[in-house]
This record gives sequence, structure tokens and C-alpha cells, in this order.
Amino acid sequence: MKKKNLVLIFILGLMLPIINVQAYTSTSCGNVTNIPVKVPQITSLVVSMVQILIPVILIIVGSIDLIKGVVAQKEDEIKKGQQKFIKRLITAAIIFFVIVLVKLIISLAADSDDTNNIIDCMDCFLYNKCG
Repeated sequence: MKKKNLVLIFILGLMLPIINVQAYTSTSCGNVTNIPVKVPQITSLVVSMVQILIPVILIIVGSIDLIKGVVAQKEDEIKKGQQKFIKRLITAAIIFFVIVLVKLIISLAADSDDTNNIIDCMDCFLYNKCG
């Protein structure tokens, strides 16, 4: 019984930094105001996780395909494994750099007056750098 209580107290102690009780605060993004602070925080966390985890997973799965081909010791299987690995590497690179590409395209396509507002909003939601 005491071990269960200690484990429960330990888990609750680990969760304390996650449980954030604070007053409602808001931020602004360009011309939009009263955005809850948690929205850009959660969005930037999700984007960071997608930008890092998906390429890592694709590279691991591609490596497994390549290893399967090498272990099979058949020329056709090795070539198929290499092709899958290269395709997954390219996909991982595209996913990793998609945010940079979108930001570049928006900055090129937007008017010079609106560019700062749009980039500020993107920085707010993607990198949690809100003004």
C-alpha cells in the first residue's frame, strides 16, 4: 500500500510542471488580438514534434527496409530497399524543410506592407515568439 502511494506522489510530482494554473492571458498576432497564450504554445510544440519526429521515423523505417534487403542477399531486394530508403530520405527532408519553404513563399508573395504582420504571426504560431 505504501509503494502505491509513493508511486502516485512521484507521478503527481512529475506532472506539477505540466499543470499550469495561471490567469487567462492573451497575445496578439499582427492585427488579431486576444489570442489565448496556450494556442501558440501548443501549435509550436506540435510543429516542432512533427518537424523532428516524422523525419526520424522515416529514416528508421527506411533503414529497416534497406537492412531487410541486405539480409535477404538478393540483388532485387537490395535495390528495392535502396529505392525505398532514398524515397524516405527525400520525404523526410521535405517534411523537415516545409516550414522554411512556406515562410519563404509567403514572404515572396505577400505585399511589403503585410509581410511583417504575416511573418510575425508565423513566428508566433510556429516558434512561440509572440509580440
